[in-house]
Amino acid sequence: MAIRIAVVGIGKIARDQHLPAIAGSGDFILAATVSRSGADVGVPGFADLVGLAASGVAVDAVALCGPPVGRHVLAAEALRHGWHVLLEKPPGATISELAVLPAQAAAAGRTLFATWHSRFAAGVAPAAAWLAGRQLRRVAVTWQEDIRRWHPGQDWLLAPGGLGVFDPGINALSILTAILPGPLAMREARLLVPADRQGPIAASVAMAAGAALVTLDLDFRITGDQIWSIVVETDSGTLRLDAGGERLAIDGAGQAVAAAAEYPALYARFAELIAAGASEFDVRPLQLVGDAFLIGSRQVVPAFTW
Repeated sequence: MAIRIAVVGIGKIARDQHLPAIAGSGDFILAATVSRSGADVGVPGFADLVGLAASGVAVDAVALCGPPVGRHVLAAEALRHGWHVLLEKPPGATISELAVLPAQAAAAGRTLFATWHSRFAAGVAPAAAWLAGRQLRRVAVTWQEDIRRWHPGQDWLLAPGGLGVFDPGINALSILTAILPGPLAMREARLLVPADRQGPIAASVAMAAGAALVTLDLDFRITGDQIWSIVVETDSGTLRLDAGGERLAIDGAGQAVAAAAEYPALYARFAELIAAGASEFDVRPLQLVGDAFLIGSRQVVPAFTW
């Protein structure tokens, strides 16, 4: 029997990724939407979870796709209603507010899935396998995209809790924490913040993976080629991921990788977790972003307008 799911927060990411992935899934069926602005997608719509719960519409799970601020409250409410919970990345606004959710999910006997869609890119699992057992020498990440192209009008991204350029940058961190054989530690960060905003529009970051230096060059202001690349130099070769993890090369030679669609694979994983009665809740990428904000220096740059 298909899992009846409600999508909460019908914004760009829900329309571009979640709704199509659910529509193409054999494991899920869209049962309802929850959106303060309304959403006409052919299923019952509600303004909040209270209305959904009181409606009598049968729901087994929810996907929380709105901005991260306040998402932990919605997750806790959904678990109280007995629903499995999928969290779009980042899973919340702070580490401390998320810390209680795994115990709440366990007490409710429900699945809690903090998703990182970039981990499902085609080259990520093969990259992790190739790097296992190798000694890292240097890692360089370049994650540069046009905020106006990918996030038009989304002011919340540059507001407190929106992460700024770390909203896409956290995708790189989710890949790094999945493929590197050891933990990452934040060393320094430089945050470039528009004069009229609170979140960084660009950042340079240095971390350590054992003795290896790991650098990130993040920028939301790129209008030409969009770059999402990771280069890992090891004691026995160099690995490169491009296109956000979709393309893999070893020592300059492209590698054949299985076709993968991130969000369909993400929902397939959610179905597996529900069937197994398990949860998956890794907040390390968000923790690293928090560390960057904790120790990072701030430089004011010209005001940002759409």
